[in-house]
Amino acid sequence: MSNLPEPAPVVRLPDGTYTYADHLPAPIQPAPGPVPQVIHQHIHQAPPDRTVQRIALGSGIGAGTVAAGVYFGPLLVGALTAIAANLALLAFLAVAMTWGVVSVVKSIGGTDGANAAKNVGKAAKSLRRR
Repeated sequence: MSNLPEPAPVVRLPDGTYTYADHLPAPIQPAPGPVPQVIHQHIHQAPPDRTVQRIALGSGIGAGTVAAGVYFGPLLVGALTAIAANLALLAFLAVAMTWGVVSVVKSIGGTDGANAAKNVGKAAKSLRRR
């Protein structure tokens, strides 16, 4: 059993709790010279974070704002995505139906249908130029 490490010594602190002696801080050594050295140490909490949740917690708004940001943020993104998808589908349907109506009018209407389709095309081009 000589190859095992020595057990860590346990000491009792003045407040009655126990701790390992090898984890205790080193005793304070006086600074050399007539004036003790003063160290200014700035302790910061967390690095700045730009999320809504951190801003809400940091400004003291409360847990309701954090919960709203966590819940309604993705909900808003989903709703906007659904609206955009619906508008894209409606635009596609409008183009397809217009093309279908123009094709049917050209094929069935004869010369009058072809002239009507030309006039609609010219009107659309003149509107685009404005």
